[in-house]
This record gives sequence, C-alpha cells and structure tokens, in this order.
Amino acid sequence: MAKKKDDAPRKQAAAPAKVTAKKRPEPPAAKAGAKPAKAATRSSWLDAKAKTPVIEAKAKQLNSFLTAMADGRIEESELRQQEERLVGLMKEVEPQLDDALHDKVTQLLCELTAYDLMQTLHAMQSARPKTVFRG
Repeated sequence: MAKKKDDAPRKQAAAPAKVTAKKRPEPPAAKAGAKPAKAATRSSWLDAKAKTPVIEAKAKQLNSFLTAMADGRIEESELRQQEERLVGLMKEVEPQLDDALHDKVTQLLCELTAYDLMQTLHAMQSARPKTVFRG
C-alpha cells in the first residue's frame, strides 16, 4: 500500500508540469539534417498556371513597400530602411543554410535581381516615345 501512496503524489506533481511546459522551437532543418516541414500556409514563388514568378506581386503587397510608395516617391531614408530589413533577413537566414543550399539561394537571389533590373529597364525603354519630335 505504501507504494501506491508514493505513486499518487508523483503523478499529481507531474501533471501540472505538462500543462504549463512551453513548447520549445524546433531547430532549423539545415542544422538538424532533416527535411524541413512544409508549412500549411506556404505559397509558391511561381504562378501555378503560367509558371512565372510572383515575387514582384508579393513585394508590392508588403506594408513597407505600400507605405514607401504612398506619396509616389522613394525617399533616401525609405531606401535605407528597406536595405536594413533586407540585411537583417539575410543575416538571419544565411547561417541556417548548408553550403549547397547557400550556393543555390545565392544564385536565386542574383537571378531574381537581374530579372528585376531587366524588367525595370525594359519598362523604361518601352515608355520612351517611339518618334522624335521635330518642331
């Protein structure tokens, strides 16, 4: 009987610890060596039908972008703030990548930047008048 009395307090003491214990965050997949869990709300970087990038559309929905564009101009301070956000995210994400994935993500970022620059230049060239005014 003494054994049952000893067991009862242990069970009661252990129960509150399970209820109040905080869940520890999972280590990054790159460090753990496991495949990352797919988030239920993950959205693709590509349009499902056209297979074209949708990153620009997502960027245009960012609060920071909308706030900066509200007056139709990008101020130097707004550009600095955007750079700070970018650098902060790069510092957060880069250490989590193994070497092979780091190389791929670096290539992705460079290709995305080149694509963005090419789109901007193309839009500027397309907006130029086709004929020269001779008055």
